[in-house]
Amino acid sequence: MSYVITTDTTTDLPEEYYQKHELQVLSLSYVLDGETYFRGGKELSSGEFYAKMRNGSMPTTSQVNPENAKAVFEPIVREGKDIVHIAFSSGLSGSCNSARIAAEELMEDYPERKIYVVDSLCASLGEGLLVHKALQKKEEGLGAQELAQWCEEHRLNVIHSFTVDDLFHLYRGGRVSKVAAVVGTMISLKPVLHVNDEGKLIPLSKVRRRKKSLEALVDAMAEKQGSYAGKNDIVFISHGDCLKDAEYVKSLVQERFGIKEFIIHPVGPVIGAHSGPGTVALFFMGDHR
Repeated sequence: MSYVITTDTTTDLPEEYYQKHELQVLSLSYVLDGETYFRGGKELSSGEFYAKMRNGSMPTTSQVNPENAKAVFEPIVREGKDIVHIAFSSGLSGSCNSARIAAEELMEDYPERKIYVVDSLCASLGEGLLVHKALQKKEEGLGAQELAQWCEEHRLNVIHSFTVDDLFHLYRGGRVSKVAAVVGTMISLKPVLHVNDEGKLIPLSKVRRRKKSLEALVDAMAEKQGSYAGKNDIVFISHGDCLKDAEYVKSLVQERFGIKEFIIHPVGPVIGAHSGPGTVALFFMGDHR
């Protein structure tokens, strides 16, 4: 078809997934211990990244700028193809706005082409799940404008439920107060959070102990699937270098809902910089966030 789907590295999809589906991605960068890292340049493995965080290194992240976006978009439109770009939530980054600026400039230069920038209002493998569904819809024959509209109509059906093991990183990101982080750590309080309709991180509940927090993710799935119950053919799980915990959540989902297909992959550095090691996130389709 005469259009392609693009997205961001914040989808946290496996590299082989990008290759298989020929997905071009805009790379958000991060700085750690004075070094700048990004996809296609200098990179750290997931294990190396989280090991540095556990040893006290504190990364900072940068959004995509319009020039970065144009560098990815322009070769595509020059080939005579339109673009549907599924962008990282505007509630968490300015990357979506940068993509829109690039799209507007390129459509002036290439007036016969269309670039549809969709604010996914999603993060991590939630954004990845929306991309996955979009690829399926493209295969079913949806045109570029139809697909962009479908994504905007269904982006809030992508449910994000996650927990963290260390409240300090949420404190750094302004999600909890210093007192809450200190007291919560002392009593082993584990927050369960979600991404709301504005694409921002919001606390959902608080439980004691790690195992209970992982089970609470699956409880949230039972509550929020709604009319999608029995229709979720695939579930995505991301984790901050804690694969065993992600596998435990997978086993609970399998046992409770009978779902057989999963993508499990580490939370990438750009999002992991703010959520920290020990994050586990569950993504599925549901009626409401």
